[in-house]
Amino acid sequence: MDSDAWDERYASAPELVWTAEPNRFVVEEVAGLSPGRAIDLAAGEGRNAVWLAQQGWEVTAVDFSAVAVERGRELARQRDVNVDWQVADVTEYKPPADGFDLVLIAYLHLPAAEIATVLSHARDAVRAGGRVLVVGHDLANLSGGTGGPRDPDVLLAPEAVVKELPGLRIRRAETARRPVTVEGRAVDALDTVVVAERP
Repeated sequence: MDSDAWDERYASAPELVWTAEPNRFVVEEVAGLSPGRAIDLAAGEGRNAVWLAQQGWEVTAVDFSAVAVERGRELARQRDVNVDWQVADVTEYKPPADGFDLVLIAYLHLPAAEIATVLSHARDAVRAGGRVLVVGHDLANLSGGTGGPRDPDVLLAPEAVVKELPGLRIRRAETARRPVTVEGRAVDALDTVVVAERP
């Protein structure tokens, strides 16, 4: 989907398309870190960016949907935090090198060549001692989980993400279960979670 299609999707929903609460794996991996500078690439409606700002991080949030960014701004206003919002396509946007203590990519699903570009930019943007955190629907979700895209070409796998982060120390790379409720019953979504640190 291009930015116009995402704008339409967000604009057609009276409320947030996704929850206002942060992703569980983002909370799990970030909660114990000392706040610094963070960038959320493909931030959508800003739930993770706003949560990071609430934890004391100086946050830049980037998404190519102007409608999503405006919803993120509103969420930040409601939560009384500051986020630097940028409307840009993360496949073309290049964050400053060595500019961030945390680079977050959550639920960005692109063909291999495009996600490789974004991961390369993420790797370059993280400072020494900083972390890249990638979370997204795992390829295994097609056969053993629920939700997410049905196109295997855009789903993540831990080993594929790790391959695009050379030079970083891998702290976590796994397919993780995320409990969700579908039609009143508890089921699991399967997510790739990768945490990589610049030495």
